[in-house]
Amino acid sequence: MDGKNRIALSLYPTPDEADIQELAEAWDLHPVLVEDLLHARQRPKLERYGEVLLLVVRSALYVDEAEEVELSEFHILVRQGSIAILCQDHRWIDGTDGHEFAESISNGSLQKHQLLLKDPKLLKLGSEAVLYRVLDEIVDGYVPVLHGLGIDKEQIERQVFSGDAAVTERIYRLSQEVIDVLHSTASLLEVVRSLDDGFKKYPVPEELETYLQDVTDHLTRANSQATEYRDALSQILNVNSTLVAQRQNEDMKKISGWAAILFAPTLIAAIYGMNFDHMPELHWAFGYPGAVLVMLVFAAALYGVFKWRKWF
Repeated sequence: MDGKNRIALSLYPTPDEADIQELAEAWDLHPVLVEDLLHARQRPKLERYGEVLLLVVRSALYVDEAEEVELSEFHILVRQGSIAILCQDHRWIDGTDGHEFAESISNGSLQKHQLLLKDPKLLKLGSEAVLYRVLDEIVDGYVPVLHGLGIDKEQIERQVFSGDAAVTERIYRLSQEVIDVLHSTASLLEVVRSLDDGFKKYPVPEELETYLQDVTDHLTRANSQATEYRDALSQILNVNSTLVAQRQNEDMKKISGWAAILFAPTLIAAIYGMNFDHMPELHWAFGYPGAVLVMLVFAAALYGVFKWRKWF
């Protein structure tokens, strides 16, 4: 890719078993490593197999319409002068479909080195420089993700006090998305720190160590921000639960108040509906209007008391 400092870059936007077997033969990969490449959905990790370094990392893309975070898994193989990138979810870091991505590369409209190396001078630092660019692009992708999650969090904070019954489900769903991002950034941070330790152990240009430290700093901030969002959503959920309990308590007050108001007339009607022979009030001329009046007085008095106590 760069004259004397030529780097062999292999991109697999839609890797299948045949692609992996071909790569395994070309690179003479360890069988255990091949087994890892054949199975996606692995936790981010960094492992060394002889001269080959394997990184499993995840990028993130925020889908605003669905309020979901779309994670994409990448397997990256690095050795002296060569690097191979397998898009296990058939998507590039920016969310581009793998088939479209492959077509863009094949027809020449999208150059691989333009994708990964905005600064051609990095090529002089070896294949690890390409690895740095990939990690840098992945980490930068978490910034808009956290921005989108932050906007949703602010919307939920306002929605909680509006009395919207659907907010509880929204809080839970957003919390799950934040937790996914938190786990992803935490695991990726372990990988980057392990890689940084390796850079100190093996002969790597000092300039590249500085670049990687910058990636570590950005990733640390992203992880801290995700932690803050998780804690904030936990507090919002607690506040929402308290508000729901208060609204339920207010509803119970109203129900209890009306039950008490209806109890007095019901009690009087029940007493004089027993039809015993010796009930003098049944023969009074004003017995019926008197009973109705007592019912109304009791009901009005109870309503006034509950109104004064702000139950209604």
